[in-house]
Amino acid sequence: MPQIFSPAANTWLKASIVGGALLVSTVIGTILYLSSTSYVTRQHQIRPQPVAFSHRHHVNQLGIDCRYCHTSVEESNFAGMPQTKTCMTCHSQIWTEAPILEPVRQSYATGQSLEWTRVHDLPDFVYFDHSIHIKKGIGCESCHGAVNEMALMWQENSLQMMWCLECHRNPEQNIRDRADVFKFESQPDYTPPSDQLALGAQLVRGYRVNKAQLDNCSICHR
Repeated sequence: MPQIFSPAANTWLKASIVGGALLVSTVIGTILYLSSTSYVTRQHQIRPQPVAFSHRHHVNQLGIDCRYCHTSVEESNFAGMPQTKTCMTCHSQIWTEAPILEPVRQSYATGQSLEWTRVHDLPDFVYFDHSIHIKKGIGCESCHGAVNEMALMWQENSLQMMWCLECHRNPEQNIRDRADVFKFESQPDYTPPSDQLALGAQLVRGYRVNKAQLDNCSICHR
């Protein structure tokens, strides 16, 4: 039977297999790299909002507690966005003619809610409950960063699954006394513990955090 393939065919076949493997690896590596960039995660990006609201001004300078605006954070999966009347509690008396607050005044007058852009926007297949994190001693700062220093709000962390799992598998590194959940490290009324891991281990036991279940898929995907 005559030879169909030349002697070089084996070389070409091996080269094709190696080249194909390299191509697949490159594509997978590129996808993994791009998926962790801020272009995809929107990390550290300031999103357009109807009003340029400064957490730094309201939290650091005025001393307003997170729960004054985010009223349902301790009882619900959703932290809650303030109604316009909450803003007008103060701004019916101060900055009453400020152009920057015109959308707020219009919203209050018409009853039309302000359409805020969600900064921490998790996929629909992810379930997150603010209240259970608060009850277990996870501070706002652990996920949202130093919000009290943000003139305009941005997403501090990637919010990707591996980032969540890092805390779920090692909650000792972030857990706080419940009295400190709404405080920030840069504020004078909060002193970070000298040994966070030791305190964390104690609080994990005290708050009955079941570490064995925290990386179960059903915790976040329901």
